[in-house]
Amino acid sequence: MDKEEKEELIYLNAFNLFEKFGCQRLEIIAKNFFSFREAWFADISAFKNTGLENEILLEFFNKKSLFDPEKEFEKLEKEKIEILTIKDANYPKLLKEISLPPFLLYVKGEINPEESCFAIVGPRRCSGYGKMVAEELTADLTDAGLTIVSGMARGIDTVAHKTAILRNKRTIAVLGSGIDEKSLYPQENVKLAREIVKTGGAVISEFPVGSVGLPHHFPQRNRIVSGMSLGVLVVEAKMKSGAMLTASWASDQGREVFAVPGHINIPTSEGTNYLIKQGAKLVTEARDILEEFDIKPLTEIKNQEVRGETPEEEKILKILKEETLHIDKIIEKTKLNAGVVSSALLVMEVRGKVKNLGGNTYIIAKQISNF
Repeated sequence: MDKEEKEELIYLNAFNLFEKFGCQRLEIIAKNFFSFREAWFADISAFKNTGLENEILLEFFNKKSLFDPEKEFEKLEKEKIEILTIKDANYPKLLKEISLPPFLLYVKGEINPEESCFAIVGPRRCSGYGKMVAEELTADLTDAGLTIVSGMARGIDTVAHKTAILRNKRTIAVLGSGIDEKSLYPQENVKLAREIVKTGGAVISEFPVGSVGLPHHFPQRNRIVSGMSLGVLVVEAKMKSGAMLTASWASDQGREVFAVPGHINIPTSEGTNYLIKQGAKLVTEARDILEEFDIKPLTEIKNQEVRGETPEEEKILKILKEETLHIDKIIEKTKLNAGVVSSALLVMEVRGKVKNLGGNTYIIAKQISNF
């Protein structure tokens, strides 16, 4: 970028450090001044007829001296963070279409404005079943060419990002904090953020360097997750949750909403079952999503016959075909020795025949085969 472009970003970032401005007020400043540099050095009287609230202007001018625009911008350069404004050609195309799009995005990694993105969301405390479903669907959707978007929170978000990375596919994490490593939330995912960028994806946020993950940031973040995506899949969700809020944003933005059905007596299935009753498309395989967007899957999930290699394995698989079971129930129903059951399950898990959903609860794994 040339000197003038850099200077504009320096002062835009400085204005964004004052959180009360936000996307709408930044837009007002952009329309009323030749540049953000000009606005920064203007006195308060120059803002009189802009429509900005006096209380907010007084607070800003009282705090303005606390900010050093150039030093703040150096923090971005040190972390290799770029600023993308809504006027830039690389700004996500779908995100421009929503009500109140972010005026600017902080970006680590690569953004492709034309790519087909799809959001996968769910609870921080997901079940083993939810984790398994998120892994399988993410794998098939990324193989079909979709870029997975999520919020890099614990639970389903993390599962979706990690699955994409394991398949060497792009994924985009939208944060409710700054994307600098000191502020990034949750801190346990700093390494994951690095891996996302290394794999060709991106970590983005509308919050500046130094912004911690405050409660009111996440609803704002969720509108970006849905806004830049063709649709949103809710894997699991309680009725009052961030995942449900993301689904609500998606509906308001004219995006497709999808949900995985769940057990009627489990709280994290209440949200998804409700969404299905309200018209969200029920999802049991990636094809349910891909068909909505006329995308052909590269792999086909088939519930093939899974066969054991020993009489003990056959016994275990026979009862697992009927339901998901804890290891104690498997021992009880097969009447096999505990050591035999434990050993057989371990072997079958390594061979991809069964999956441990956590807490020694097992299910028969779906088999994936190429066309």
